Amino acid sequence: MTRLDPSTYLDHLRRESARFREVLTDCDPRARVPACPDWDADDLLWHLAEVQWFWARTVRARPAAPDEDAARVERPTSRIELIAHFDDSSTDLLAELEAADPAEPAWSWAPEQTVGFTFRRQAHEALIHRLDAEQTAGTVTPLDPALAADGVAELLDVMYGGEAPEWGRFEASQHLVRVALTDVGTDLWVRPGLFFGTDPESRKNYDSAHLVLTDPGEASATVSGRAADVDAWLWKRRDDSDITVEGERAAYDALLAAVSPPLD
Repeated sequence: MTRLDPSTYLDHLRRESARFREVLTDCDPRARVPACPDWDADDLLWHLAEVQWFWARTVRARPAAPDEDAARVERPTSRIELIAHFDDSSTDLLAELEAADPAEPAWSWAPEQTVGFTFRRQAHEALIHRLDAEQTAGTVTPLDPALAADGVAELLDVMYGGEAPEWGRFEASQHLVRVALTDVGTDLWVRPGLFFGTDPESRKNYDSAHLVLTDPGEASATVSGRAADVDAWLWKRRDDSDITVEGERAAYDALLAAVSPPLD
């Protein structure tokens, strides 16, 4: 599917970050985050502040990779300082992205090495953590369908999938799964399988379920639901009660294996 316009990602990043702050400002700082039970509300606030601080610095230093020896911001000890740090981090990230060309080279942890990666990734980071904040506070508002649909595509193609790097290999299964986003009329086709390899930098060995987006074909199984429900389900922020599954159970199980690791 076609990605959203960079200005649209920026608009979503701005709105979702503002809503995140609004919700957590009035939330009990000790309230637990349902999707991340080890965190309380202040841990969630600190997490997104750190993420936005890191990516503002990364875009500013483009195309160089982040300096691993650079000093990091220490966590503030008071809630007022924590909110102020989030405000500074969010403002800086928006300013850096507004001044950048999405096509410019920039470091990322993914194969895509452009500023455009950060436009997209940070819009979805803010969206999902806004949902976390609302679930923590007990008042949930809808997810934008177009952004959620793009989030599903990003999850399947980047967070849980993608082409194998040159040091690894992907062994595709015989299963083809159609992911139907019913409210926006979008179908995504994924082929689950297994990824093997050893990262030459970290020396980490991989032997895990994986998937790739692929061309349409005869589906072994179809997973369908509204874009917001599928996006939140894949992020482990909602259960599968609003998801419909048809076809071969083995194909669905292969998809589940690929998307089983939790995401913060």
